[in-house]
Amino acid sequence: MGGDVTSAEPPAEDVSDPAPPRRNYRWLKVLAAVTALVVLALAGGVWYLYQRLDGNITTDTATEVQLKVHASERPTQGPTSAENILLLGSDNRGDGNEKYGEDSGTQRSDTAILLHLAADRHSATAMSIPRDLMAHVPSCDKPGGGKTEARLEQFNWAFEFGGAACTIRTVEDMTGIRIDHHLIVDFSGFKKIVNAINGVDVCLAEPVHDTKAHLDLPAGRQTLNGEQALGYVRARHGFGDGSDTERMDRQQGFLGSLFSKVSSNGVLLNPTKVYPVLSAATSSLTADPGLDSLSELYGLARDIQRIPAGQLRFLTVPREQYTLDRNRDQLVQPAADRLFAALRDDVQVTVTPDGKADSGKPGSTGTAAPGGTPTASGTPGTTAPVYRGTTADADICGKA
Repeated sequence: MGGDVTSAEPPAEDVSDPAPPRRNYRWLKVLAAVTALVVLALAGGVWYLYQRLDGNITTDTATEVQLKVHASERPTQGPTSAENILLLGSDNRGDGNEKYGEDSGTQRSDTAILLHLAADRHSATAMSIPRDLMAHVPSCDKPGGGKTEARLEQFNWAFEFGGAACTIRTVEDMTGIRIDHHLIVDFSGFKKIVNAINGVDVCLAEPVHDTKAHLDLPAGRQTLNGEQALGYVRARHGFGDGSDTERMDRQQGFLGSLFSKVSSNGVLLNPTKVYPVLSAATSSLTADPGLDSLSELYGLARDIQRIPAGQLRFLTVPREQYTLDRNRDQLVQPAADRLFAALRDDVQVTVTPDGKADSGKPGSTGTAAPGGTPTASGTPGTTAPVYRGTTADADICGKA
C-alpha cells in the first residue's frame, strides 16, 4: 500500500541586510552633536570678533551734524561714482606719545591727504595738502562752543580750532571737490597698523639722527617698526633741508611702500594676517557714518587693494613760497585749479619725478616751474595734467 509523500519546502531565506548595531546609531548621534557644536562655536567666535572690530570704530557724528548745517555751501556731488576721501592724521600726544611734544589741549593735523578713487576703481590719486599752505578758512563752530571768524590762515589751523568739519569745508572751498567721506587716525593707531604688518620698508640715502623725532637710523634699505615709522613720517630736521616739502614726499613714499606690502602679502585675503591689521585700524580710526562699520571699511580696503600699484599716484598740491611769509606756502595757479578740475571730473592725472611730460604718453603736456613746482597745460577733460609725484610701485631706494 502506498501513501502520498509530501515534501516540506524549507522556509525562504531572508536576504535583507541585518539591522546595524544600535551602538553605531549612538556614535552617529554623538558625531552630529559634536559637529553642530563646533559649527556653532566657530560661528559664534566669528560673530564675536566681527562685533568687537565693528565696535572699535569711533563714529564722528559731530562733523556730520556740522556739514548738514552748511549743506547749501558745499559743492554738489560729482556725476560719477568716483569717491573723494579726506585722510587726516591727528597729532594726539596721549597714550604714550608724550615724548613727541606737550599736549596743547587742542587737536592738530600735520597730515592731510585727499584720496580720489576713480569711478571704475582702476586708479587712484592721493593728493597731499601742506599744513603750512595759506587757505581761506570759513567761519566754523568750535568743538568747545563758540565760533571762529572766517580768515586767511595756514591750513592746519582749521583742524586745530574747528575740527574735521572745518577742515572739510576748507578743502571743499579751496578745490571745489565734494568730500564724500573722512577718516582720522592718531599717532597710536599709525604705530599699531605698521606693527600689525610686521613693519614697512624704506630706503635712506644717508644715516638719520633726529633727537626731536627720536629717530636714529642707518643708511640703506630697512624695515621700520611702528615707533620708527612714526618718527620717519613726522621728522623734518634730520632729513635734507628740513622742509615740510621733503616730509610730505617721505609720507607719500611710505604710504606707497605700505600699500605694496599689504597687496603683495595677500593680507586682506588671509584671516590670520587680516585680523591684527583690522584690529589695529579699527581701534584707532574715527570715521564718518558712511565708513564707520567693518564691512564698509573692508570694502574700501578691497577697492584700494585691487588698484594696480602703478595706478596709485601720489602728489602734492602745486604750491610755492607765500609772498608775505617765507615759512608759509601758497597755491601755484593755474596748475592747482587744473589739478582740482581733473579730480572733480575724474580725469586721470600723470605724475613724474620731475613734473615734466612723459613723452611715452601721447597727449600729456606739462612743464616744471622754478623750484620744482609743477604746472600743467591742456584743457581738463581733454589733456591729462602732469605733476611732480610718484606711484606706489616706484622703487623705494630710488626715492631716497
